[in-house]
Amino acid sequence: MRRHHRAATLTAAALAATLFAAGCSSSSGGKESEEGSADASAGKANTPRMTVAMITHAAPGDTFWDLIRKGAEAAAAKDNVKLVYSSDPSAGNQANLVQNAIDQKVDGIALTAAKPSAMKAVVAKATEAGIPVVGFNSGLDDWKALGMLEYFGQDENIAGNAFGERLNETGAKHAVCVIQEQGHVALEARCAGLKKGFKGKTDILYVNGTDMPSVKSTITAKLQQDSSIDRVVTLGAPFALTAVQSVSDAGSKAKVATFDLNKELVKAVQDGKVEFAVDQQPYLQGYLAVDSLWLYKTNGNFSGGGTAPVLTGPAFITKDNVDAVAEFAAKGTR
Repeated sequence: MRRHHRAATLTAAALAATLFAAGCSSSSGGKESEEGSADASAGKANTPRMTVAMITHAAPGDTFWDLIRKGAEAAAAKDNVKLVYSSDPSAGNQANLVQNAIDQKVDGIALTAAKPSAMKAVVAKATEAGIPVVGFNSGLDDWKALGMLEYFGQDENIAGNAFGERLNETGAKHAVCVIQEQGHVALEARCAGLKKGFKGKTDILYVNGTDMPSVKSTITAKLQQDSSIDRVVTLGAPFALTAVQSVSDAGSKAKVATFDLNKELVKAVQDGKVEFAVDQQPYLQGYLAVDSLWLYKTNGNFSGGGTAPVLTGPAFITKDNVDAVAEFAAKGTR
């Protein structure tokens, strides 16, 4: 289941055009996204150069999306692909970015569908234009209905249910599931799955994921109001680390568990500050999304036969096995 900088005078459409013309990412404040690694310009494939647009719903500052992008850049370097990455947490603005990719006549589009209804029209336009579209990370229940070629990600209902069952094993009795973006289908599915698998009581707490001080104070207030809460479940690594601070501020005895990893979260698991994490392998999602478009374009391949998603998670990371991924997390790829 994040951080961009926009000039207030630009409309979303104008911004999208600017991003594509410059090959920049709205989530990195103008950092070049084309060929993300030093040797990317050479490539390793001898197939004709192609352009892939990757458009996500990333909100400002969430390091999760750095992992997605690194995977995409690695595949682009290997496949002789020009990668143009852009993002916007607003569903309407994200759709405008997809439309801009269509207007630029790219060879393929990889996108997240956190708000599937907002993507329906532009995915149809891409298909009409002969541009293959693959989905990843968000929209597992809707990718086929939207007309996408393939999907790469985690089944959030299954992941949430497994998360709830693991809470049962830890002896938890009362969990609060913190959702940082109301209406985001993948996030809502995680908490719904957790509620189904967990035998204890589950509360849902909505927070403003773009305002971390507010996230901290909202979780703290919830814990102060209800001392029976013994687990805080977050849906992203930065929110877990913030929740650890909230637990301390509230004088609570609750433990924190989370979905998703980053380098700091791995250390928190090693140190025992976070009980466990679910890894959906975002690097792999970004890599497969780009690589799949290259395979489709150059050899007509598509994973899952167009009917089944390719699942990249869930995998539980605990203190017992975290050291096995720590070295990769330190490199920024897990």
